[in-house]
Amino acid sequence: MKARKAKDLRELATDELSRVLIESAETLTKQKWEHSLKTLKDPAYLKILKKDIARMHTILNER
Repeated sequence: MKARKAKDLRELATDELSRVLIESAETLTKQKWEHSLKTLKDPAYLKILKKDIARMHTILNER
């Protein structure tokens, strides 16, 4: 999965961005669990998710 662009995230409404943030956080938690069980196929995806979540937090704080 590719990282989300800040430009695309800024176009989302605040409530929609919050929803996407929650979904991403849940996905990160699930992926971390799979990584601890050694069943994760792409560990680089964890890094992408963390950066996406940080981008979303930054955009929400700007608003």
